[in-house]
Amino acid sequence: MPDIIVVIILIALFADFFLHTFADILNLRVLRDELPAAFEGIYDEDRYGKSQEYLRANTRFEWVSSGFGLFVLLLFWFGKGFPLLDQWVRSFHRGPLLTGLLFIGTLAVLKGVLSLPFRVYGTFVIEERFGFNRTTWRVFCLDMLKEILLVLVLGVPLVSGVLALFQYAGASAWVYCWIAVTLFMLGVTFIAPTWIMPLFNKFTPLDPGELRSEILDYARSIDFPLENIYVMDGSKRSGKSNAFFTGFGRHRRIVLFDTLVERHSVPELVGVLAHEMGHYKKKHILKMILLGILQTGLMLFLFSLFISYQGLFDAFYVSRVSVYGGLVFFAILYSPLDLLTGIFMKGWSRRNERAADRFAVETTRDPGSFATALKKLSVHNLSNLLPHPFYVFLNYSHPPVLERVEALNARLR
Repeated sequence: MPDIIVVIILIALFADFFLHTFADILNLRVLRDELPAAFEGIYDEDRYGKSQEYLRANTRFEWVSSGFGLFVLLLFWFGKGFPLLDQWVRSFHRGPLLTGLLFIGTLAVLKGVLSLPFRVYGTFVIEERFGFNRTTWRVFCLDMLKEILLVLVLGVPLVSGVLALFQYAGASAWVYCWIAVTLFMLGVTFIAPTWIMPLFNKFTPLDPGELRSEILDYARSIDFPLENIYVMDGSKRSGKSNAFFTGFGRHRRIVLFDTLVERHSVPELVGVLAHEMGHYKKKHILKMILLGILQTGLMLFLFSLFISYQGLFDAFYVSRVSVYGGLVFFAILYSPLDLLTGIFMKGWSRRNERAADRFAVETTRDPGSFATALKKLSVHNLSNLLPHPFYVFLNYSHPPVLERVEALNARLR
């Protein structure tokens, strides 16, 4: 049986790697020099060519980083790194919870150290080469320290709770764990706008003026409760633009990147935010949260079936069953189902994005400004205008921008 599990995991790992590589190759092959008619006058030839070069550079970089990650996992696995690590953490005789935290923490540190060069290269070489990077080494290092702090403050208690429940709560542990993880996720969603996000960026209330008045007027017209609008110093790290909502109730925030405000007209910005508000009015956010909760419950239930299965531990050369070992090994075994659920979630997300686009057009009655905003965002962010359909199916949470623009243009005719 361990051999069968090994084969299943290997097939899943290599299938995921080659499936994404195949999609990448298809995506590169459909690149063409001709600029789509819908973007004439927005994209010049030089920048359009630069967007394709940006795609090629990121794709090759992803091949190297993902290939290296797979190689390291297989080397650690078949080099019997898991049993060696298990023996080492058990040698401290600190009980199952501390032993488990040391086991998982050591793996997390190793993964972080090995991924650091790729993170540095992506930020300071690729993003720098294409004019996006504005991150200084000081900001980069401070971000890393803050991320470590968040892991210690939030991640360690969460993992400790999961380990404790599966260690001591018996057959119903997965249910208790499901409740605990759900409450944790909702709690983080509430505190993130006020306590977590300001650790990384500065959020300044949007100054009074035409933009603020137009946004608030629009929000009132669709009965959307909105107390404040913030501008985030996104230019501190990148030249890319974006906008988003976060939080619930009185903690709800509408956030505009400063780079977005600089580059777009008031009608364009209202169109972008109308799309985001559409997600709330259509209850997309709530539905995604509920689906995520159900997905978490399914994963924890399956984990409860494998947590003490000796065959799973034998597949990784570990002789003694443990909750922490089961958690790590099941995460690797779960990868095939995770790939399938990921494809489903992205497909559903694309459907929601189309619905939010329609909502924005119907409520602002200005598809032209929204279409122009999407075009400008694509130009500034060097987006790929013509991705391969299979690549979209596998990776995109939003419809391709050209599809969205053409749908908007159809409403102008």
